[in-house]
Amino acid sequence: MSFYTQKRILVTGGTGLIGQPLVEMLIQQGAKVTVVSLDDAKRAPQGVIFMQADLREFQTCLDVCKNQDIVFQLAGVKGSPEMTAKRPASFFVPTLSFSINMMEAARRQGVERFLFTSSIGVYSPAEIFREDDVWQTFPSPHDRFAGWAKRMGELQAEAYHIEYGWDKISIVRPANVYGPYDNFNPDNAMVIPSLIRRAMQGENPLTVWGDGSPIRDFIHARDVARGMLLAVEKGINQPINLGSGTGVSIKQIAEIIAANIPGKPIALQWDTTKPTGDRKRLMDMTRANGYGFQPQVSIEEGIKKTIDWYLQSQHQVNTRYNAFTESILLPTAQPST
Repeated sequence: MSFYTQKRILVTGGTGLIGQPLVEMLIQQGAKVTVVSLDDAKRAPQGVIFMQADLREFQTCLDVCKNQDIVFQLAGVKGSPEMTAKRPASFFVPTLSFSINMMEAARRQGVERFLFTSSIGVYSPAEIFREDDVWQTFPSPHDRFAGWAKRMGELQAEAYHIEYGWDKISIVRPANVYGPYDNFNPDNAMVIPSLIRRAMQGENPLTVWGDGSPIRDFIHARDVARGMLLAVEKGINQPINLGSGTGVSIKQIAEIIAANIPGKPIALQWDTTKPTGDRKRLMDMTRANGYGFQPQVSIEEGIKKTIDWYLQSQHQVNTRYNAFTESILLPTAQPST
């Protein structure tokens, strides 16, 4: 029997990039799953109780946490660095609200275990990101608002450990996550979904910012979900990185995408007038590996699967809630199955 069998589990943001595979795995392990999201119910995974609710409202958070054994807090705002610079409040304020409201609501409702999804954005620029270095530095200027908001969530967890003895709050810091159900919006998508969408829409040659040399740490959403399940099951109460630890160049990413788009060959064009970014950014995976975590999805396999999903699911691409273009406030959580 799985650790999660018959557990009552709440997954906020369960309709999204990481939430979808996480919920699928929880159901496979016999959990009773409730999903809360601002997305339409049509995006909800099968076999869950679904609530469309706004977690910026504290009473809503209290309502959805009631009678839950475990809460996975995945709800957040995702967008490109350009969008972060233009719309920092749209990152900073909701991220703070989700974190503070959900963790406090879970505490008040007696939730046994809680997972807080932090971010690679908490780190200062460096070639290798190590968990214990975070509080010795400041977040990168490019991630300042989202990075500080996530740091506050981590600090909140530490405060609860000190004052209330709640030692079952797990903190994960995913690297650059990609996969099905990603944000493919052309105005604020990250590099992999942005290149896939543009290539699928016929852009040829496909223009890529910079010269392709930067090394980044990408991890498939299914691997992140596996890491989250491991962290909660083991009751890990120190932050852990979830990445590949090996890295891949932007040039390699673009070449893999170009080689796997159906149809005629796609040429790549490098726009060196645009910023290239830091030369190298990788996660140190020593701590997570020590707990038994190992990524299973290679970058080639992961990108191919993402392209396949995009081909089959283009009708879903534009149905997700977009924090930058929509305004919604739902005062009560309305359950549906």
